[in-house]
Formats: sequence, C-alpha cells, structure tokens
Amino acid sequence: MTSIDFIQQTVATSAINIEKTVQLLNEDCTIPFISRYRKDQTGNLDEVVIEQIAKRHRQYQEILKRKETILNSVQDQNALTPELAQKINSSFDLQELEDMYLPYKKKKKTRADVARENGLEPLAKIIMAQNDDDVDFIASRYLNDKVRNEDEALQGARDIIAEWVNENTYVRKLVRRLFQRQATISTQVVKTKKDDEAAQKFNQYFDWSENLTKAPSHRLLAILRAENEGFIKVKVEIESEQALDAIAQSVIKKNNDSTPHIEQAIEDSYKRLLAPAISNEALQEAKAKADANSIQVFATNLSQLLLAPPLGEKRILAIDPGYRSGCKIVCLDEKGDLLYNETIYPHAPQNQETIAIKKIRSMVNAYKIEAISIGNGTASRETEFFIKKIPFDKPVQVFVVSEAGASVYSASKIAREEFPEYDVTVRGSVSIGRRLSDPLAELVKIDPKAIGVGQYQHDVDQTKLKEELDNTVIRCVNSVGININTASKSLLSYVSGIGEKLAENIVQYRLENGPFEERKQLKKVPRLGEKAFQQGAAFIRITHAKNPLDNSAVHPEAYPIVERIAKDLKISVSELIANKEKIAQIKPEHYITEEVGILGLKDILKELEKPGLDPRKSAKVFEFDPNVKSIKDLKSGMILPGIVNNITNFGCFVDIGIKESGLVHISQLKAGFVSDVNQVVKLHQHVQVKVTEVDEIRKRIQLSMIL
Repeated sequence: MTSIDFIQQTVATSAINIEKTVQLLNEDCTIPFISRYRKDQTGNLDEVVIEQIAKRHRQYQEILKRKETILNSVQDQNALTPELAQKINSSFDLQELEDMYLPYKKKKKTRADVARENGLEPLAKIIMAQNDDDVDFIASRYLNDKVRNEDEALQGARDIIAEWVNENTYVRKLVRRLFQRQATISTQVVKTKKDDEAAQKFNQYFDWSENLTKAPSHRLLAILRAENEGFIKVKVEIESEQALDAIAQSVIKKNNDSTPHIEQAIEDSYKRLLAPAISNEALQEAKAKADANSIQVFATNLSQLLLAPPLGEKRILAIDPGYRSGCKIVCLDEKGDLLYNETIYPHAPQNQETIAIKKIRSMVNAYKIEAISIGNGTASRETEFFIKKIPFDKPVQVFVVSEAGASVYSASKIAREEFPEYDVTVRGSVSIGRRLSDPLAELVKIDPKAIGVGQYQHDVDQTKLKEELDNTVIRCVNSVGININTASKSLLSYVSGIGEKLAENIVQYRLENGPFEERKQLKKVPRLGEKAFQQGAAFIRITHAKNPLDNSAVHPEAYPIVERIAKDLKISVSELIANKEKIAQIKPEHYITEEVGILGLKDILKELEKPGLDPRKSAKVFEFDPNVKSIKDLKSGMILPGIVNNITNFGCFVDIGIKESGLVHISQLKAGFVSDVNQVVKLHQHVQVKVTEVDEIRKRIQLSMIL
C-alpha cells in the first residue's frame, strides 16, 4: 500500500490532489501557504483537509518505521518466516502489527516460560492437537525433578496454551470486537473518600454504569479524572461467558480428553491475560476518542476567540479592577505601547471615588483616550458602573473584556521582556487593554490552556493538544495577516515559514534598521532564506510600503502578473488596486502561468478589490443588565442579556455580567434536538437567556435560551 492509498482511506479527495499535497509537504511547504497559494496544484483543498493529509502521511511513515523495527527484532531472534514477513509487510494496522509481534516481544518471565523450561511445550502441543484421549497417561511421560506429578505437568501445559490463546491474532481480534460493541464502563466510590469535600463534584459517578461507546467525551474524561484523583475505581468489562464461548468455538475443534484442559486454559487466558489487556485497550481507545473530541472543542473555541472582533488602533485606557488592592490603570497609544500607569481606589474599603473620577478624567484628556477596557474579574461590574458615571468631555466607548490568562501573561518571560521595569499588575492591565484593540496579537502570547475556553483540557493527551492548538493559532494568524512593523516576536513566530528564531531575528533587524519599507527587505534578515521568504512573505503586511502590493495578500511571485494586468489596462498598479470597474474587465484565463492557475488568479483579483481586508468584524459595546451585580441578584425567570464565553459538547457558558458564568445545557439551546452546540451558538455571540436555577452555595447558574 502506498502513502497515497493509505491517506485516501480516510481523506475524501482524489489521489492526484493527495499526491500533489504530499509533494508540497515534502518540499517543506507550510499548510497556510499550500492552502492559499497552491490551490491549483491541490484542487482547492482547504487547510483542514491538508492537515488531515499531513497527519495521515505522518502516520504512514510511523507505521513503516514500526514495521521495520518489528521485522528486525523477529529476524534477530531467528524467528522470521517468509509467511510472517509477508503478513507484517502487508499490514498497515498498528494494532494488528502489535498483535503479530506479541509472541516475540521481550517480557518478564511468565508462567508459560517456566513450563517451557520444564520441558512441557511438547505436551501442550499434543493437547492442542486434540488427537489423544488419554491425556493423563501422556502427561506422565513429562515428569522430571521439576515436574513431580501429572497435575503439575498438565498445569504447565495449560499455562503454555493460555499464552498461545492470548497471542493468537484471530482471538485477540475477536475479543477486541466484543469489547468495542459491548463493553460497559462502571464505577465504584472509594469508601474512605466518599465524604471528602473535593469528591463531591464527582458524586454522580460514585456508582455509575453505561455502555463505553455511548459515554460522551466530557463524561468519560470526568470519570477518569475522578479515578486519577483517587475518589472512584473504574472497570471496563463485558459478559465473560460470551467471550469464553466465542474463543472456545475458534480454538476447540474436537470433543475428547484434551477438551477440558483447553477450556481451562482458555478461561485462565481470558481472565489473566486477554481481558485485562483488551479492557485497557478499549478504555485507551475510548479515551483517545474523547481526547480528540475535547481537543476539537478547544480548537474551535480558540479559533473563535483569536478571531474575535478587534477595536483597532485606538488609544485605550485599560483597567484591571479590584477592591482592597485598587484598580490598576494603564494608558496605551494606538500601537499598544504603555504611556502611563496609575492605581485608583474607588471601591470599598477606601471608597476614594471622587479622587478616582478626577484621575480618570485627567488621564482620558491627557492621553486622548478613545476607549476604556475593563477586565471581567473581581469588581468588574462595580468598576463598569463607576466608569459610566464619569462625565467625560467627549464620547468614550466602554468595553468589558475577558481577562482570562492575563495573570499568566503578566508573569511570563514574554511580559518580563516587554516590560522589565514594571510589576505583574501593570503588565496584566496592559494585556487587558491590548486584547481589546487586537485580541489575536495579544492572545498568541498566552498558553492557550490558560485562556479558559476548553473542555477538560488538562486531562487530554497534551502532545496532541499542543499540536492542534498550535495549528489553530497558525491558521488564525495567517488568515488575518500581520503588520511586520508592529508585530511582537510571539505573533511573528506563528507566521507561515517563520518560527521562533526567525521571528527574533526580524524584531532585532527592525530595532537596528528601522521599519520595513518593502517585503524584499525580509531577505536581509539573518538566516531568512528563499524558502522562508516564499512561505511567509505574503502573510506579512507593510503599511505605506513602496509597492502597494506589499500591503496585500498577493504573493510576491504573482507581482509580475499584476504588473502585466495593469500594463494591459494602461494604468499603474496603484490605480488598479480597489478599482472595481477596471478589475471587472480582467479575464483571468489570459494570465495563467506555470506557477499560478485560474484559482490563484481569481484570488488575486479578489484581493485587488479589497487589499489587506481584515476578515474580522469590528468590536461592539455590550450592555449587561445594570440591576444584576452578583449571583445574589439572580432570580428564576429573569431574562438577561449575555455573551457566550465558552462552548463545550454539553452546552455553552454565558457571561451575564457577574463573576460566575451560567450554563445553557445543550437541551436548552433551542426547541428541538441539537447535536452540535456550535451549530447554534458561537463564542462572543450576544444572546438573551432565562435564569432557570441558581445555586448560591455551589456558585452554579442554570440558564435557558428557550425563552
């Protein structure tokens, strides 16, 4: 089986598209570059499909490596027969390969190994042949100083048969299928932990049972977390009688004196070897599926969060609200640079409201503030009400933004490098301000797991989580494009073909030589070669560049095409850009080249119409209910405005303007059945919700969107 055949088993596209994509990946082309600038070669595959192809291609390479390892290991044991080699070479199922390799794997000394050392393997073979009726008499021939009687001889033979049954590829597949169809996951509380306060959040799983394949990902991950924390014990099992009968039918061919011994060996093999191994396999497989599901939820949420509407280049006053420690204030210019910082104490216990109003008004006037960004943590609502009471000399927009991850950023190496002379409180306030002006540019500095839009993100496979989240960030950054003269090192590192080291070099070059004036200057950055330039140049923007195309998504390799189009229209490139009338006259098929086909040309024309257009919408002010300041103000039946701030498989969480977010269960999203929460709501969506239940003690709020 070729790599293309292997990929085509799970990726729904033509073999030629897969072949071209794999070729580009092998040439070290990045996924954003391939999806945007090689559409004609790939048949217009999007990033998601290209990522699937890349993953399957890696899996294929991993299988080839594993096969080579297995073949070499079995060969070293002088046990590789032509038949076994053919089976290994023709298999592309990792589980099947491991089953074939199981008899040759190095393992601890087993009961079967001891029996073999005692010379009992011939007896086991005679019993398995099922041809003799007097097994006890035959067993007497194998007595020695280590095997004292027939019972010991037969027990040793059964130990060997049990291992053979366990290592039988067909039997393992049979038992595996039974577990895949019928396995039940059940839980039992650890009695000594039953009354622990920390265990109570898992009390619904103290005595739980359901079909493993039907357990939703969030429930399975919750059960496994409860087990890891020592509150419950988990079992995955099937009806053993059915499994034993199925194995017996595949192994026992006759009914004679050997049969009871084989039946005993099968039962021992199942209980001691097969069931524990396949049970663990089934749980790990279910966990892997739950991980994949949870990771996808996180990635979808992260994508929506990163592509949240930016306010744009505005002068912002940002507030990290607080009571006793005060509200930390920073003033930022249009580029997000810190101009001034201050602390005010408008709330209890100091209650210095009058002084605080004067300071805020003074800062707004002195630094020409256009918008105010308030973190949504402690004292957020009180701070919002306080700010809205201030009579400013000019209109100032007031926003409440999520401060999730701001504290993580403020203590990070990135923040220390940006603001070495300021403490964590100032850095946190800067982050709150910057994430209003450009959420993407600021949030890329924070570990996605700290942003708070996941579902059991700390319980899933961390390697796969990081890979998926990195891909998500890369996809978002490159879909928007970045201003190379203002982008941070963190943001630059996610640009196609750049990476951390080159991002550092770009920032250093910018410091030493001033702003970039054209894309070609990138080639002067140390260690940034032709390949990196090819992959990344079109995703960076240079405002007021010498060449207007440098502030667009047109790739430099297509500049000659645009220049030719402009020449044919008898206008300059500058006059062509955003000139819908002239662009409408262009026939793209006249400008096809070896590198750029019809799909690429259509993209170029779209970009010329609206060069450098940000795909994100603009930020809008949102008003919470002014009468709701804390959970104590909530009453069942209230209709409130809210913002969706997290999405899971079981529903969405909505910020209603207080510290605690409320849960809209999937059944309460709308009338009728809902299979996918994302089909009904998106992150940051403005919604109306009804309060259905309030639990002040546990700080839980149940909401409904069915009004």
